[in-house]
Amino acid sequence: MMRLMRQLPRAVVTGIVAFLLAVFIAVPIGMVLLESFVISGSMPPARLKAVTMEAIAELPSSERDSTVQRWVDTATEAERVEATAAAFNLAEVPIEWDRSAAYSEQAKAMKAATAGLPAELRATIEDNYAIAHVMLHKRTALAFKAKDQLGQQAFDTLRNGTNDRWGLDHYLKPFQDSYLRNAAINSLTLAGFSVVFTVSLAFALAYGINCGGVPWPSAMRVAFLMPLVAPPVLIATATVMLFGRRGLVTHTFLDQGLGLINADETNLYGFFGVVLAQVLSFVPATLIIFDNVMRRQDGRIDEAAAGLGADHFTTFRHVTLPMALPAFKRAVVLVFIMSLTDFGNPLILGRDTPVLAGVVYDEITAYRNTPLAAALCVWLIIPSFLLYLGLEVFGRRKGYSSTSASSRSELSMPRTWRIALTSIAGTVVALIFAIYGTMALGAVTRVWGVDWSLTLGYFSDSGVDVGLAGTGYGSSDRGLDNVWDSLRLAAIAGPLGGLFAVVIAYVVERLRPPGANLIVFLALVPAILPGIIFGIGYIVAFNLPFGIDSLSLTGTSAILVLNILFANVFVGVLAARAALQRMDRSVDEAAESLGAGLVSRFVRVTLPMLLPALLLGMLYVFIDSLTTLSSVIFLVSGNHKLASVAIFNHANSGEYGYAAAKSLLLLVFAVAAMGLAWLIEKRKSLVSRRPSLRRWSPLPRLSTNNRWAKP
Repeated sequence: MMRLMRQLPRAVVTGIVAFLLAVFIAVPIGMVLLESFVISGSMPPARLKAVTMEAIAELPSSERDSTVQRWVDTATEAERVEATAAAFNLAEVPIEWDRSAAYSEQAKAMKAATAGLPAELRATIEDNYAIAHVMLHKRTALAFKAKDQLGQQAFDTLRNGTNDRWGLDHYLKPFQDSYLRNAAINSLTLAGFSVVFTVSLAFALAYGINCGGVPWPSAMRVAFLMPLVAPPVLIATATVMLFGRRGLVTHTFLDQGLGLINADETNLYGFFGVVLAQVLSFVPATLIIFDNVMRRQDGRIDEAAAGLGADHFTTFRHVTLPMALPAFKRAVVLVFIMSLTDFGNPLILGRDTPVLAGVVYDEITAYRNTPLAAALCVWLIIPSFLLYLGLEVFGRRKGYSSTSASSRSELSMPRTWRIALTSIAGTVVALIFAIYGTMALGAVTRVWGVDWSLTLGYFSDSGVDVGLAGTGYGSSDRGLDNVWDSLRLAAIAGPLGGLFAVVIAYVVERLRPPGANLIVFLALVPAILPGIIFGIGYIVAFNLPFGIDSLSLTGTSAILVLNILFANVFVGVLAARAALQRMDRSVDEAAESLGAGLVSRFVRVTLPMLLPALLLGMLYVFIDSLTTLSSVIFLVSGNHKLASVAIFNHANSGEYGYAAAKSLLLLVFAVAAMGLAWLIEKRKSLVSRRPSLRRWSPLPRLSTNNRWAKP
């Protein structure tokens, strides 16, 4: 019995963790897959008649007949013709008049056709006429009139008049529809170009940093990684502000200043503008992959190659590149996925270049066609999955390892290589600082490209009354209210996400329940799936769970917090698991032997020792809360808006001042959060090194209750 009581807290905690991961990760993703097979079509006449009659029966008996009669008496000639034709179909009587003729001619023909029928059939058609008129022309009015009695599901069925079935129709649309087919080709082509340029550039930067090719490698690394904390579509917006039709470089300098080009014709709108924005956006994440691999390479291998007579290029070709092949494979898949699922950059820069991710955005926001959007999301995953399998097969029999992670080659890089790598690195750094400088300048410029006078109006609720923005068109998100909303949600999601990540890692590494690998897999699934899929999954799963309106999360701040939290919890899980694997289990066991319960051990022993992992998880979720776009753009509502979505809308409407002001504030908050996390970790490190605190232990002080303890 005592053993059972000791195991109960473990089972409860494990069950709660597994339940939350299943509900908020597995269920939304599974619902996307199921939704992609749902085909909505017009309801058959017989079924529509039955649904309509059931709704009429729900009306109060005192007004049922009078309401139907009033609707029939007010029918127009066109409505009478359509209702009579439907009545013929319900009675299974063939229609012998021309249905394509004018309604006045059809009215005469149907009277003659009805008069020529046997009395029994004529009576059947007359009985069906009233119900046919209601189901064709008054179905919506009937639905709202009987809404309280019908319930939400029956109400939607009657109002829409559609019938759901299962099928592959949505998956076949890209092959049948020329627009979708063109969007798919554009997506794959764009992804291919982005992979080539991004992977090549990221490898060159990582090689220069780790092999002595660029000066100040630490400072350069920080500069290259700056876009990681950039607000959404900042790079695309800055690209338009620099190289668009009213860009600082194209319009102000090259067109008006030097007269070399016509900025209306020569600009970066279009395919290659999207490629540039994607390359600059994706380089930081790709650089991390190459940087981690190249830091571990043993420089003595290069020295051994030189000792065998190999020149620098030969060593680079036969040693450096093969050793970096695993990083190349991961980087290619990462960039390919990010490019396929990116809709912000194409919508802003590639106005005439449709892509599948942009089509998904339109289908959800404009047409509410969730099944087609879900199917297109699955199509976005398939090429990436096939690419991953192909790269895994390529070179799978080869092994990659080095004997040391810290040694660095003492050989100097040729001067021409250093010049080339420094030029590339300098160009990238210049572009990054130009982007941030452009946003800072745009936030205080009255009208970009037209009126360069300074203003702080974009930071106020009144805004800047210029052009269309002055009329209020497209600038409903003036002011900074949505920035504070984003900060509030980030302050909730960040701590919860970091703490939950540590709990998941603790359950997996210390409690080790059955199915621990499944728990880890569920936590890591959002890392390998595009955010756009995760957002659509939350729409489908939590719009009306189990048909119960009170369980709906749509339009609430809770759905935003949950989506952000579970989409980014994997970072904290990875960090906490790595830390727990390095920690001695005997510390936890000693606390348990002293009588500490599960919660006490976790709070007083494990959590203080996992502070770096906790801070990393909190910081990642917090920053992503401020900058994420791909999933939350489908979840925001009129009452709960986010700055990231407002920035995208401003940039898409050409309101660069509002976009720049909000981007600047989000960047300040992100940097401040990083600084605070660094100070907390540094303070903990200093406290732990104080001599007076070396004897402090996070174990519970239970020895005072031990009868064997000395007084």
